[in-house]
Amino acid sequence: MNEYKLSAEEKEILKAFEAGEFKSVLTPERKRYLQSVAKETFKKDKRINIRISNRDLALLQRRALEEGIPYQTLVSSVLHKYVSGGLHDVMANKAFQRTQKTRR
Repeated sequence: MNEYKLSAEEKEILKAFEAGEFKSVLTPERKRYLQSVAKETFKKDKRINIRISNRDLALLQRRALEEGIPYQTLVSSVLHKYVSGGLHDVMANKAFQRTQKTRR
């Protein structure tokens, strides 16, 4: 078994956890909601084909290898984050802001 060096605060937390002092606040309704969201997130019911440069594909594959996941999963994750608002195009936002300033 691995021995970890814990700080004093971490030791207190571990001691409290092992003593059963932590209680879950996960309600049955919240659990059902999280399960449905997870199911929908990983549901793969459509196939798409795209053309990208060899360079971009190689970079995607390299990044996926670093993350330890298939590159298709990485691409799907990035697209999901973008469309759900978790990933923003910084350059597009800057261009938009410049356009708004020139219109004033």
